[in-house]
This record gives sequence, structure tokens and C-alpha cells, in this order.
Amino acid sequence: MKLFIATLSTETNTFSPMPTGISCYQEYFVRHGTATQDAPMLMTEALHVWRDRAEALGWDVVESLAANAEPAGLTTAACYTAFKAEILDDLAAAGGAEIILLQLHGAMVAEGVDDCEGDLCSAIREAWPDALIGVSLDLHCHLTQALLNVCDLIIMFKEYPHDDATPRAEELFELARRTYTGEIKPIIRMAECHMVELYLTKSGAMQRFVDDMQDLEQQPGILSVSLAHGFPWGDVVDMDARTLVIADGDAEMAQAEADRLAQEFFAIRNDVACKTVGLEKALDSALAADGGPVVLADMGDNSGGGAPGDSTFMLQALIARGVRNAATGIYWDPMVVRACSDAGEGAKLTLRLGGKTCQDSGEPVDLTAQVMAIKSGLGQHLGKGLEPLGTMVWLRTGGELDILVNDFRTQVYHPEAFEQMGINLANKSLVTVKSLFHFYAPFAEIAKEIIQVATPGGTCPEFAEIPYEKRDLHYWPRVDDPFAIKY
Repeated sequence: MKLFIATLSTETNTFSPMPTGISCYQEYFVRHGTATQDAPMLMTEALHVWRDRAEALGWDVVESLAANAEPAGLTTAACYTAFKAEILDDLAAAGGAEIILLQLHGAMVAEGVDDCEGDLCSAIREAWPDALIGVSLDLHCHLTQALLNVCDLIIMFKEYPHDDATPRAEELFELARRTYTGEIKPIIRMAECHMVELYLTKSGAMQRFVDDMQDLEQQPGILSVSLAHGFPWGDVVDMDARTLVIADGDAEMAQAEADRLAQEFFAIRNDVACKTVGLEKALDSALAADGGPVVLADMGDNSGGGAPGDSTFMLQALIARGVRNAATGIYWDPMVVRACSDAGEGAKLTLRLGGKTCQDSGEPVDLTAQVMAIKSGLGQHLGKGLEPLGTMVWLRTGGELDILVNDFRTQVYHPEAFEQMGINLANKSLVTVKSLFHFYAPFAEIAKEIIQVATPGGTCPEFAEIPYEKRDLHYWPRVDDPFAIKY
């Protein structure tokens, strides 16, 4: 028995002006058949699981490319072509494999290719028509018919923030093993929800919906149930929330359950939608709070969704209000990091911070600050994985505002991003983080309150106003009842 494994992953914000080239992958994570020799990261956890499980069964394992990039704009044609060719060449060199398992994102868009995952898997299917192909996806995927047509198994993370990468990898491996031995005959079907939103799965109606999906998986004949949330800032035809059900040899059951779940999800749309407030109102609430820290999510500038990471709307508001005893970050500004590194710790500098990438970045902020600390080689935890931070600089203004700046685009995942620099968040009255949801669980342990803020920027959560050109506009919340529209 031979198992072939690989991962190719990025989340493409098609509105972002920043191209995703090979250097973007190299900066974050690229390994050529050696990813399982390193500590697992979010999109490589599956490779570790699959190798361990396969070797325990005495299978041969062929490990190919593992390439991950921080979300940004379109992956360049040259980059995608090279990575696709590497996976196909490695598979050919191995003489194919009985089982092929891939950890992909599902929202990767390249120049000229809107559905990279479907394109890659179609090429694999064409070259190896008898192989069993299983794919694990991020739940922020664009679930396409092209992918369903060529894959035997598809599953997605169920949790957002993603803390279930390992269980989902275990699930896919076990389904693949059972399929290969003839124990099960998976049939995949999906249904559209006609919804564009963000859904935090850790509480309320969304948590209950995830529980319902897992309960359904315990029913006879049902093998796996997933919900593709979709990635709102990807302007592709298939951008949508979609339910997916895998049944054992029963296409009618799979379709009926997918349809039922889609209708049920739409019925609770107002309960599962992300609750946000505007910037000024969020600051009013935070500054009126008794004690802290109150944590504000700067959602509009989440580099994890392809935003630049250097917007200044939140920083300008903090300075305009004279906010003290606060911390804010992480601002992506390699020029400021370079200047601070040259000057050294303790230096007092006049700097022009942020606002450099595009209109979504806002205006640069001129400030005078002291360089409190400079550190390199740090990481922050996202689940079990340790995500890189690049070179970090802690700046402090005369107004007692601590600002975290780095030269590596990444969202905030964990309080340790600040605390490793020497910033004690527990003593702050206010903390702002450039992130959507991944920060939520670890920050909830120290926060008096967390407020999701609909700040301007490349990932502003105003979903009814996203200027789609390829995705049709018949979706909620842009229209009240998209199911009533005949296509």
C-alpha cells in the first residue's frame, strides 16, 4: 500500500493589490517532502497525522510539497504552475499511489485559475484515474462541483477558530482506509445556503449547528458532514456557504440531508451572523468599562484574510482620543522595523507608521516613540502549531500607548505575541488586535470583554456591500430571501 501526501494552501483575497508569489510561500512555510520533520503548523498537522497512521499500518508514504502562504492577493501564475508541477512530478516519480491525501485550503485563487484546488485535483485524477483521492479543506473554502467531480472524499474543519485540524485529519484518513478496503462506498453531495458572512463556532446557535452536524454523523448511512463557510473576500462564482454530506452508497440520502441542513442554516442566519459594532461606538464602550482589559478586534485589517496589516484607522482613533494604558498591534511595517533595529533598544525616534500599502491602509501616522524592545525568532500559538512572527518591535509613545510592529504579515493569534515582548496585557485597560476570530479563545482568558469592531479596511465585515463581479449578488444579507429568486 502506498500513500501520497501533500499540502498547498493560501486564502486569496481577490480584492487585495498584493500578489502572492513564491517568496510569500518561502517566507511563511515551504518544504519539499520534509514537512513532517518539522513541528506541525495548522495546515501541516494533517501530514503528521497521515504519516503516523500509515506507517503504523505498514504502508509506504511518499511526502511531496508543503507550501503555505499568508493570505493576500492572487497567487502568481508562475508560482501556482511551479507548485502544481512539483506535486504532479513527485506523484509520477513515485509511480502513483493507491491513496492520495491532500491538505488544501479551498479558497486559493491564482492568475487565470479561480479554483486552484479543483484544477489540481482534476490534473491528479486525469493522471491517476484509479487512485483514491481525499482532500481536507479549511472551512473558509469555495466548495466547487469541479472538486466534487474528481475527489472520493472531502471534509472540512468544523471549528472557527480552527482547533480541530488534527481530528479532521484523523477522520479523513480513517474514511480513506475504510473506502480502500471496501468497507464503505462514499457518495458526496452538497447544497447552497446563499449566505455570505462570518460564523464563530464557539458559542450560541453556531455551536449548536456544529453539534447537530456531529450528531448527524452518528446516524446510520452518514459518513461525514461539513459546512463550507466560504471566504467572503474571494470574488469567484462559487463563493457561498454550502453544506456537504457524505453518505455510504446512498446518493439520495446525501442530497436530502445536504438540502435539509442548508435550509436549517439559512433559517438561523440572524443568530449565527457575526455581531460587530463601529469603531467609535466600540471605543465608547471600551473606555466606559470599569476595569480591563477590554479587547477590540480590528477586523477590517486582518492579514489572515488578505488585508495589508498596516491600516491606521484604529491607531488614529486611539491617538485622537488620548487613550492611555493601552496596547495595539500587530502593525506590519518593515520600514519602521528597519529604522528601529538600526537605532537599537532605548532609542527615541520620530516615525511614520503604517498606511503604506493601499487605500485600505489609511493615512500614515507620524509619531514620536521609544523603542522598548526588539526581538526576532519568536512565534505565537495557533492550536498546537507555532506560527512565525518575524522581527518584532515594541514602541511606546509619550501617551503610554504600547504599539507592536513587525516585518512579517500575520494576524494576532495569542496574547503571547505581546507578552513575549514584555507587554503585560493583564495590566492594560484596552488592547486592540488585528484579527477576526483566531485570537478569541486565548484572549478570552484574560479579557474583561471582547468587542468585534467593523473597522475600515481590506477585510471590513460589511458583507452586503462587497463589490463582487463574478459572484452573483443574490445572497443574504444583500437580499432578504435569495431562495425565492429563480436562477
